[in-house]
Amino acid sequence: MNSLFEFGLLAFTSFFTMINPIGVIPIYASLTAKMTQKEAHAVALKAVLTALLIMLFFAFTGQLVFNFFHISIHSLRVVGGIIFFMAGYDMLQAKLIRTKDEEKSTVEFAKDIAITPLAIPMICGPGAITISIVLMRDAVDYEHKAILFFVMILVMVVTLLFLWGARKVLNFLGDNGNKVLMRIMGLIVMVIAIEFFFAGLTPLVRNMLKIE
Repeated sequence: MNSLFEFGLLAFTSFFTMINPIGVIPIYASLTAKMTQKEAHAVALKAVLTALLIMLFFAFTGQLVFNFFHISIHSLRVVGGIIFFMAGYDMLQAKLIRTKDEEKSTVEFAKDIAITPLAIPMICGPGAITISIVLMRDAVDYEHKAILFFVMILVMVVTLLFLWGARKVLNFLGDNGNKVLMRIMGLIVMVIAIEFFFAGLTPLVRNMLKIE
């Protein structure tokens, strides 16, 4: 691409749309419901930083790693769809997803959920990984690469701000409103999960059956 601005705009819209910070809020709020605000903010920060590091890792080595292990992005979509569906099912029942076990400390629980499911696959899912690999390949020079890295960081900062403001929205809604929102978002997450699952499964089946 000749224009740095066009490349940057494409990268921002692609990452922001695929990561969808607003869509992460219900699951994040559910997972951190029993934490203090400081603890919840720490979880969000760790999740965002982890997601950013994963995106950078795949931007540099993604195609090489996928080729080495013979992994297709379609397989990643199938697994991501299953994880999304399980999370959405819990939300549909207005349950806290993977609520903290009594014997597990808040610190241990926070470390656990910050990585999975928040960083992976909610923030950095198959779509974000794919975009990282593709746009890195399209970044023809150091200027384009610098723009790409800046955009990745910018989108992560925006995502962090969305997550930090999640509790204000939930406090406004109240307990009943939160449960209603959780059920609605759970249904939406399950629908997205089905789309995600079949978007990965269809190419795999076609490849197995040699269908053009």
